[in-house]
Amino acid sequence: MTNPFRTSTAALALGLGMLASGAYAETVVDFTVAEYSSKTGPYFQKVADDFTAANPDIKINIEVVPWDTLLQRLTTDVAGGNAPDISIIGTRWLLDFASQGVAEPVDGYLTPEFKDSFIGTFMNPGIIDGKMMGLPVAASARAMMVNMDIYDKAGVAPPTTWDELYAASKKIAELPDVYAFGLQGKEIETDAYFYYNLWTHGGDILNADGTSGLDSEAAITSAKLYKQMIDEGLTQPSPTNYTREDVFNMFKQGQLATIFTFPMLIPQIKEEAPNLHYKILPFPEAGAKATYGVTDTLMMFSDSDVKEAAWKFIEFAYQDKYREEFDLGEGFLPVTKNVAALDHFTSDPDVAGFAAGLPYAKFAPVIANWEEIADVTVRTLQQIYLGDVTPEDGLKAAAAEINKIRGL
Repeated sequence: MTNPFRTSTAALALGLGMLASGAYAETVVDFTVAEYSSKTGPYFQKVADDFTAANPDIKINIEVVPWDTLLQRLTTDVAGGNAPDISIIGTRWLLDFASQGVAEPVDGYLTPEFKDSFIGTFMNPGIIDGKMMGLPVAASARAMMVNMDIYDKAGVAPPTTWDELYAASKKIAELPDVYAFGLQGKEIETDAYFYYNLWTHGGDILNADGTSGLDSEAAITSAKLYKQMIDEGLTQPSPTNYTREDVFNMFKQGQLATIFTFPMLIPQIKEEAPNLHYKILPFPEAGAKATYGVTDTLMMFSDSDVKEAAWKFIEFAYQDKYREEFDLGEGFLPVTKNVAALDHFTSDPDVAGFAAGLPYAKFAPVIANWEEIADVTVRTLQQIYLGDVTPEDGLKAAAAEINKIRGL
């Protein structure tokens, strides 16, 4: 007769043995995802689910965080010893994370084949002191977008220079229920909206000697132009109350004639405003061509204790089928060669309009304390737009403050 006690004991011992051997052990990789759109979370969850189906012993824990709070969230998590294993970050934050020892170099994980799958231009911003500190996860360039119906109604052509933009905006401002120029003045990338103007006037964020370029003639001219357009009612009222998304929403609703934007807006327009008649054009010029080249980075944290599992997921997520879905869904320029060769990215006129600027793209400088420096710029621009300071006084004070931050 079978002894039930002995059977239960044997089963328990077998179960404990399997658990000890790792058969039932589960490795958890925490992945903090920057929220690009409503599609971001579901997309990464799908990739994570597919990965776990192929690797049942590894679970990917996805947490989606809005861009506006992402840096503060990661800074708090790092300080509290609760950093994720991997995260999407703004590449402009990478130097600070690397200098603090927070970022894990990935050179030792990169195989030659995997490394060669990336477009070199987008890999370069992740190299710090000769080490690859992260991988490009998203890329874009910026351009001007115009509502052709509004331009046609006003009887003006899309501008190629800042003088033409100003003149066209004066005409458009005479139309009812629309505004000529959407100017962002709140939260993330308020400074970028100014850089477009600064760069195309021949200025730069930093001078050749590393000092701030905000007190240059080009910078003052650029700020004066924006302030004049605000005062003359050529922008929407009170730009400092408008985020990037607010401006984009007004454009999608047909309320703005001109905005500066990125490829991510195209899928949104096609889904939310399919009848909008728009055109992608280079930024207006005043002596120089420029666009803003932007990358985001997938970074591994140095204190992660599941680096091998995290890297296994990273390689999985960079398969062509996932990168194609991500880039098309979010409206990014591809960071990998195979996806860049797809018809959509070689023949689509919208994508081509953004990609055309890449040969003369400028990137945010990879310097320490960049976020603090950018914040000085944002606060100064807001003061100028509100009329609290003149462009000359505000930008000269900002340049002095930035030079102090940089120790110059």
